[in-house]
Amino acid sequence: MAIFSVYVVNKAGGLIYQYDNYVPRAEVEKTFSFPLDLVLKIHDEKVVVSFGQRDGIRVGHAVLSINGVDVNGKYTAEGKDILEYLKDSSNYPVSIRFGRARLTSNEKLMLASMFHSLFAIGSQLSPEVGSSGIEMLETDMFKLHCFQTLTGIKFIVLADPRQSGVDGLLRKIYEIYSDFALKNPFYSLEMPIRCELFDQNLKSALEIAEKAGTFGPGS
Repeated sequence: MAIFSVYVVNKAGGLIYQYDNYVPRAEVEKTFSFPLDLVLKIHDEKVVVSFGQRDGIRVGHAVLSINGVDVNGKYTAEGKDILEYLKDSSNYPVSIRFGRARLTSNEKLMLASMFHSLFAIGSQLSPEVGSSGIEMLETDMFKLHCFQTLTGIKFIVLADPRQSGVDGLLRKIYEIYSDFALKNPFYSLEMPIRCELFDQNLKSALEIAEKAGTFGPGS
């Protein structure tokens, strides 16, 4: 079982905390000779495969590293344009690692805001007054669990579909937020959470949830 990530969204839809606990990666590294037998393109400031699936490399996978060094978007670590670099036969043979593109900070902010809107839509679509918004979304790879407090703060956990005890974990995270963010004299409401004790206790709670799958009294 696994807890993948945690998001905290304020009542205005702004992302004020995000932590990646475990990100499973299906990455493939392969050495290529010239010419490259994959078609690459720029998408969202990343270099991705647009044609030519092979050896576990799939359309939509992004270039993550070249010759063992992580890339920076559409540029190599040395600042060279990746597409231009791969057109030069003198740079071959070249080792390229492909995998799912990592979300940038801006993308996480945008997705948090989008979920905030979906949550409100879910509430408005209800045939009964006073319905909650979206509390769970399920895919074949993960479940998204959401708990909204009375003050409008949303705690979101992405977990393995088989992970149990997530409802208890969400409330535990709320407890940690109350104890180590709200009671911190240097913390301002609705602002990003930057508190070492919050981080430490959150990580501890995630470890307990993954091992035990539940939270009992006094945990």
